[in-house]
Amino acid sequence: MRPPFRSKQEVVINAPLEAVWAFSMDLTKIPEFHPRVVKVDLLAGKSFREPGVSYQCHLSGGKHTCIEKDIEIVPLEKIVTVLPQDTFGISKILSDYRAETIFQKLDDSSTKVEISHYYSTTTLKAKLVNLIAKGRIARETQATLKAAKAAIEAQDDGYVGTRIDLSG
Repeated sequence: MRPPFRSKQEVVINAPLEAVWAFSMDLTKIPEFHPRVVKVDLLAGKSFREPGVSYQCHLSGGKHTCIEKDIEIVPLEKIVTVLPQDTFGISKILSDYRAETIFQKLDDSSTKVEISHYYSTTTLKAKLVNLIAKGRIARETQATLKAAKAAIEAQDDGYVGTRIDLSG
């Protein structure tokens, strides 16, 4: 059963669903768009997402890491990720935290990406963390989506074709 919903952030990316999906599936791309991640260790030796694959993100500043694990993938539709371990204690306090990333084709050249956060706050400590961190999680997720949008739209290596602006 999914824990309670906490927040949702979204962005529209001016690229086809297939391009957005391909970019999102490549774990080695995370440092290119995640503002807090400087390096990713491929713990299973796999550079692409699949159910059960874990990877370790090294956060800016050098002293913190987190391990994320993809537990469900529906091709071209959804990625569900959990946080089994981190060095700053969130995984112990919000032990059922999960993020669901939903991809929606709007038309042939635009895709909506939504990231929803779910976790329980059954303890006083969890309630306090939620009070303090909920806004920060939302802001950082929106910044990550905005950076992913910029990276995907700027690519010219085959993911995204040339666009011509005919608006005027």
